[in-house]
Amino acid sequence: MPVITTPQEFDIDDLFVDVRRVTGYPLYLKCEGFNFAGSVKLRAANEMVESAERAGALRPGMTIVESSSGNLGVALSLVAVSRGYRFVCITDSRCTQASRRLMQRLGADVRVVSRPHPERGLLGARLDLVRRLCEEHDDYHWLNQYANTGNWTAHYQSTAPQIAKAFPDLGVLFVGAGTTGTLMGCARFFREHNPAVTIVAVDAAGSVNFGGEPAPRLIPGVGTSVRPALLDASLLDDVVIVPEKDTVRACRALLREGFLLGGSTGTVLSGAVRWLRENRPGAGGLTAVAIAPDLGERYLDTVYDDAWVGEAFGPETLTEDPFAPPPAPRAPGHRPPHAQPAPHHPADPVRVGPTSPGSL
Repeated sequence: MPVITTPQEFDIDDLFVDVRRVTGYPLYLKCEGFNFAGSVKLRAANEMVESAERAGALRPGMTIVESSSGNLGVALSLVAVSRGYRFVCITDSRCTQASRRLMQRLGADVRVVSRPHPERGLLGARLDLVRRLCEEHDDYHWLNQYANTGNWTAHYQSTAPQIAKAFPDLGVLFVGAGTTGTLMGCARFFREHNPAVTIVAVDAAGSVNFGGEPAPRLIPGVGTSVRPALLDASLLDDVVIVPEKDTVRACRALLREGFLLGGSTGTVLSGAVRWLRENRPGAGGLTAVAIAPDLGERYLDTVYDDAWVGEAFGPETLTEDPFAPPPAPRAPGHRPPHAQPAPHHPADPVRVGPTSPGSL
């Protein structure tokens, strides 16, 4: 019988869900939401705090300050209260109300940025506020998840080895790209221990991580408006860009089977299925794993709210099947009478890759 003394000691790390029945592809989700922080971010939060303590940068009586769209803020709120620190979370209007309330109940001072920086978006405005607070308060310590090596080290030491142990024949791994801590930790591990594994990053449309044009995004978790210093694209094999409408569709397809998972999971799942469909039709003999960062309770007012989805993405999003087989291709050159080539719409699915060092 496990007995713990701090909340960060509890973390179910070996739960995988076979989503073949949902997607039609042999794909396993590594579910990371079964801990007291409710997401994969607990590992990075704990490692960054402990490494700051070891370095002497974080001492008793100090205040941790960090920018977060939600999950890391919740994880740091938990770690901070457990270890006796104050915590100030700088977030923005996309952070769900559930995440904000949870951080506050854990004792965090939550400050919401609503006006984006003209070039660097809401994240840029958040980072500016963090820097200003650190200049004004000598006892504030900024962990800086976007450049902190502890962010990826946590996953190099835990998440990736757990996947390798569960699936020794792993063929392809799909990981969402937010701060890219999880992505870089897993990519570095497999490059060193099993370079035959294909590493596919999944990013949100409107994110600048891989050179895309910045655009407003409504769902927190995947994507950024400022490219993280941690990101090393040379470690990746491919990148898939997912429109947020497809994120919502994928989440709701999982819910129809009883799986209530977070927005980031919908993005990663949608990208994984598209990659498998385009690169490995049938996926026979291929072992594929995707990381599901969090659970879905914090998205009940957004991704799982019909009115919110209809207003944000259109009512058709509520009924469309994201994993329906694509229509059979027409004969080369065939076009219905009087039809014109369809223009590309900014919300159409886009796939970028494969990548190579320096290509992104």
